[in-house]
Amino acid sequence: MVMKRDSSIFGYGMAAARINRYRLILVLSSALILPACSPGPTTQKSSTQRTEPEVAQGPAGNDYVAQEEGRSGGTLRFSVAVDPGGLDLQTSLVLNGSWFGHLIYDNLVYLDNKGNIQPWLAKSWTISPDGKTYTFYLRDDVTFSDGTPFDAEAVRVNLARIRDPATKSPLATAMIAPYVDGKVIDKYTFQANLREPYSPFLYVLAQSPMGLVSPRQIEEAPKSLQEKPIGTGPFVVEKYTRLQGVTFVRREDYHWAPPFIQHDGPAYLQRIEVSFIPEAMVRYASLDADQFDLTMDAPPQDAAVIRANPNLVLASRIMAGNPMRGPTLNTQREPFNDVRVRRALACAIDREGITRMMGFGEYQPKTDFLASNTPYYDPTAQGILHYDMAEANRLLDEAGWTGRDSSGYRTKDGKRLTAEVLMTQSATPSLVIIAIQSDARKIGMEITLAEMPNAQRLIHRDQGTYQILGNYTAHTNTADGLYLYYHSKQIISDKLIGQNLTRLQDPELDDLLDRARQSTDPVVLKALYSQAQHRLVELVPTIPLYENEILIAYQKYVRGVLYDTSDSWPLLTAAWLDKERS
Repeated sequence: MVMKRDSSIFGYGMAAARINRYRLILVLSSALILPACSPGPTTQKSSTQRTEPEVAQGPAGNDYVAQEEGRSGGTLRFSVAVDPGGLDLQTSLVLNGSWFGHLIYDNLVYLDNKGNIQPWLAKSWTISPDGKTYTFYLRDDVTFSDGTPFDAEAVRVNLARIRDPATKSPLATAMIAPYVDGKVIDKYTFQANLREPYSPFLYVLAQSPMGLVSPRQIEEAPKSLQEKPIGTGPFVVEKYTRLQGVTFVRREDYHWAPPFIQHDGPAYLQRIEVSFIPEAMVRYASLDADQFDLTMDAPPQDAAVIRANPNLVLASRIMAGNPMRGPTLNTQREPFNDVRVRRALACAIDREGITRMMGFGEYQPKTDFLASNTPYYDPTAQGILHYDMAEANRLLDEAGWTGRDSSGYRTKDGKRLTAEVLMTQSATPSLVIIAIQSDARKIGMEITLAEMPNAQRLIHRDQGTYQILGNYTAHTNTADGLYLYYHSKQIISDKLIGQNLTRLQDPELDDLLDRARQSTDPVVLKALYSQAQHRLVELVPTIPLYENEILIAYQKYVRGVLYDTSDSWPLLTAAWLDKERS
């Protein structure tokens, strides 16, 4: 049986027999890979220097630079797992939503595959000797899709919006927090003024959330940004339907792709039709049945089958910055205000088993706090928090949790060692949380799940009245992700929705991350970020689990798929279909 698409671009159907077959495979596979004890340090790919991201070679032989001239026309149909909830990336924190960034938006700068800053909408730039003034010299032949010229005023309006707390852009705001204001020197010269030297600034400007929006739309119709944002990118939003999909159409006058990717003129594809399909088995089966050309979220349980299929290509990418984390522990509340309890839980978690369960051999376990392809990653911090039940029990004994109650849980002063995970009401507990709950039980720690309406959960989050929040990650392309997650200034307050949900306050770590933000010396940065990574292994504010990896699968007739070097998502400006498809 194969999927049969109806007349709607978002409609799809599948015979029950095929769905049930994939469900059975998934259930049987899950049963065979329950976590098992695997003592000793984990093995990871690593580098002490700036490294190229993991590269999965496609048919074109290179996935950063266009290798051949493509055929114009055709519709690319692809599936993604998650509806981003809106298309305004400047206000979004949905990591899985940034895949569309460079369809709609362009950035001032781009990164090459070595991590070096390259021109894009900014032809060149200068940095003042004190590191606090950046002057950008802009292209003069770019327009937004509503006809508004791209110029220095457009840059000023965009950065002001991102920087404004009223925009409620938690991650973007934090990433450019040192930015104070901008000055229009002339129509195509823009000056950015920073409060202090900030070495990640250009890298941040290369990321999707910093894509530029029409200043006319920002000023006259800001609410429309969620449904139909207006950028300078190679595609224009035709229609966005929540929980169903989104369609994009080619912009015929586009001719300013980043020079690094070596593609001139408009995109090859005429249309892109995206369907939101949360069910992993349906995403795979529909790709296998040639109902979709590409899936942005290939199911890891089907990775081996996809690799073996001569008609498909599978690409595995590690996102730089922060790896996927397990429970976010509130370091200001019992029992996790005791670092020995945090470390004990970290040592009790079988990452190898969890990684096999979640990634089916596709994910790399992590015991440290920075992705291995991030500039200034230090591999000497890995392995210290490896699976070690004896050490976990020793630490809890040392912390005074030596008693046992009738259920076998540890106690101290008559109080059970217990912690609660806050969950949104009706949400299904993730397999990660269930596995960690089981591992914690083995050392006498109880982890319970508390369901509540999301609005109530967010109140607890903002007020810090929780013990554990679920696993999650956010992305930035530099080691400054450590600042965003763990600096005390990033704790949520009335003025900032920060990302330090561990509520960690450590002056030593703050000092290291502050100095790293202000240095441009690679030797100094390497030393500071190395110390920060080792300090986090000592503090254990959360539990690192595995690399933040994304799997993309597509038909071999989809040619010219490149990858953005900042966000690791496919870049479709040079993609084309090597077959006839209406």
